Amino acid sequence: MNPVFWRLWSAAGLSSLADGVLKVALPLVAVGYTREPALIAGLAFAFSLPWLLFALPAGALVDRLDRRRAMLAANFVRGGLLGGVALLIVFGGGSIWALYVAALGVGCAETIYDTAAQSIVPQVVGRAQLARANGRMFAAEQTANEFAGPPLAGVLAAAGVVAALVTPVALWAVAVAVLLLVRGEYRVPREKPTTLRADIAEGLRFLLRHRVLRTFSVMTGTFNFATGATFAVLVLYAVGPGSAMGLSEPAFGLLMATSAAGGLVGSLIAEAVERRLGRVRALWVSWPIGGIVVGALAVTANPYVAGAAFFLGGVGILVSNVVMVSLRQQLTPDCLLGRLNSSHRLVAWGTKSLGALAGGVIAQAFGLRAVFVVMAVLAFAVVAGLRVVTEEALDQSGCVSA
Repeated sequence: MNPVFWRLWSAAGLSSLADGVLKVALPLVAVGYTREPALIAGLAFAFSLPWLLFALPAGALVDRLDRRRAMLAANFVRGGLLGGVALLIVFGGGSIWALYVAALGVGCAETIYDTAAQSIVPQVVGRAQLARANGRMFAAEQTANEFAGPPLAGVLAAAGVVAALVTPVALWAVAVAVLLLVRGEYRVPREKPTTLRADIAEGLRFLLRHRVLRTFSVMTGTFNFATGATFAVLVLYAVGPGSAMGLSEPAFGLLMATSAAGGLVGSLIAEAVERRLGRVRALWVSWPIGGIVVGALAVTANPYVAGAAFFLGGVGILVSNVVMVSLRQQLTPDCLLGRLNSSHRLVAWGTKSLGALAGGVIAQAFGLRAVFVVMAVLAFAVVAGLRVVTEEALDQSGCVSA
């Protein structure tokens, strides 16, 4: 991989670490202002809401702007908002509502940063190296966001509220400094001026008319609906003396870490799996393995079996993610890649929130096991969508072979 990619990778890792710290630190700071469960849970909703409201405009903007500069601007905005909240707290003006404003603003900037970061990769490495590049990017994100970020947030929150908020600001600032070392122009040439609305419509039309990409979005959305429902109620199934698993809170944390560990392994081996099996066979193998994350809970409450299933499922999910993201980048013209990525994420993130709601309703009406059974059926059923993903279909779509 070229030096420009490694600078981009370093900036992405630092930004992911900041995200991982913030998503845990912000609720820990919030409990100092309120103990209302709805208000605390609402912070997570405020983080995710921009993906439902702003994802499509974000994709259109990324296709209009220099993608590196869009990433720089997004980190400036995130750091400025969170730094402002830290100053309010220092001077006695902090509140739960200030945290909500920060969460919503940071979430909006995240839609720009994440869309630009995924769209700039083909411009940096070329399409022939996408599997390797995406694997490295996912590995950095998984390690920083899931492993390093949350425990670091706990240590920082114990040290003080300001430390917990200032650290992500410092990490974004360093990421900005690294991105400034990435030279070059990353704006996609445009033939003629268009409106933002027309750009969004063009991106949606491309996704809806492209059979393979449309199938990927539906499959991912359905799978995320299933996992969203499953993990929304898993704590009730796993934690406490009256639960099916009977785990303590620390043991539950370890159980959840097994999935992250599997994801890290999957991101590192994805390129080799794709090279050995081919793109299509790699998806046929990795998707059912990913479904084990949900399927195991439908048949067992043994935490050791569940932990092994979570690890294997994490491997499968990340392998399929790397292969699909690489194919999405190969199948989409550069001028549409931002809009395509944001449209895809709109489906993926939106269905996850709906799945969490559905999981609560099903569990309330029929019990926890019913959630796992229904969602396991969904998670495995989506594999049928791969029937339209063939090497011939990819070649006819203009996919560049890796």
